[in-house]
Parts: sequence; C-alpha cells; structure tokens
Amino acid sequence: MPIGALVVHDGEIIGRGHNLRETSNDPTTHAEMIAIRQAAEKLGSWRLIDCTLYVTLEPCVMCMGAIILARIPYLVYGCRDPRVGAVGSIYNFAEDDRFNHKVQVREGVLGEECSAQLSGFFRQLRERKKAEKKTEY
Repeated sequence: MPIGALVVHDGEIIGRGHNLRETSNDPTTHAEMIAIRQAAEKLGSWRLIDCTLYVTLEPCVMCMGAIILARIPYLVYGCRDPRVGAVGSIYNFAEDDRFNHKVQVREGVLGEECSAQLSGFFRQLRERKKAEKKTEY
C-alpha cells in the first residue's frame, strides 16, 4: 500500500517509512512504525518529544499506541481510514483521557491527494487480479 510516514525534529527528517507489511510478511511494518523506529535510533531515545509525525493515512490502533508510547506530541495525516482508523474513524486514541500522553492532531492535510493515491492503488490492484483470473482459464 502506498502509505508513507515521516518523523520531523527541529525541521529535519529523522525517520521515514513506507508500508512493508506485504513484502516483509511482518504485520508490524507499517509506515509509522518504521519511521518511529528510525527516529528513536537517530535521537538515541524512545521519547520523541518535540517531533511531528506526518503520515498519508490515519494511523491504526497499533500505530497510535506507538505514537502515544513514543510521546510524539504532533500528528499530521492526510485522509481517514474508515476501516481501522484510531484517530476518529473507529476509535480516537488522541483524545482518550485514560492515556498519560495527549497527541495534537491535524487531519486532512493533502487529504484529497492522499485519498486519490490510495484509491488508484486499489483500483490497479483489482484490475491486476481480474486480469490474472482471466489468464488462469
């Protein structure tokens, strides 16, 4: 899936990732998780205070858990994920008072572009699967 994430600290990209779940066969290799790991390594700390995470798609429960645990204060994302989004679509971990860390969220940044990219990806995937089925017969 064409999902990308960046962690920025003091105007510098310190972590970047894209979804590798399908190619790695690892369910934890979401774009956010990869970017957060790189950022923590770069800073030499699991606390990513004063960082902003940018991502094309609303984070899932796993990724929002990592964002909260890494103490990332700012999250910016493009489009919502109505299937598994954990920042307002299904759950809203960013505003849950039971967590000891709050995340300020800005959603919809380049939302139409992000949504179009994801829709196009899935359209091409459906077309490819349909073509493969035709060649099987």
